Amino acid sequence: MNYYGLLVGVISFLTIGVFHPIVIKCQYYFTDKVWPVFLICGIIACVGSLFIKNDIVSAIVSVVGFSSFWSIHELKQQTKRVEKGWFPDNPNRKFGKKKKDDEK
Repeated sequence: MNYYGLLVGVISFLTIGVFHPIVIKCQYYFTDKVWPVFLICGIIACVGSLFIKNDIVSAIVSVVGFSSFWSIHELKQQTKRVEKGWFPDNPNRKFGKKKKDDEK
């Protein structure tokens, strides 16, 4: 039997589960302007996966890379969820917030 597919599936599931709170925390502390970090990490992981000889490790690194790309989209969605009041906004963040005068 070949368990590699199940292993990659489980790792993919866990990776997505780990990235979800990372996106929430990044949006809370840094707003969605942190998206270039996810882009750079995704590019590094995907390019790196091309040079890894072990198929399982290469697939896992690629899953991490594409999860980073998907996190860019999720950052934008998380900003919308915060605007709707579904998640708290960071009252202590000094940048990335609209001032009361800007809303008028």
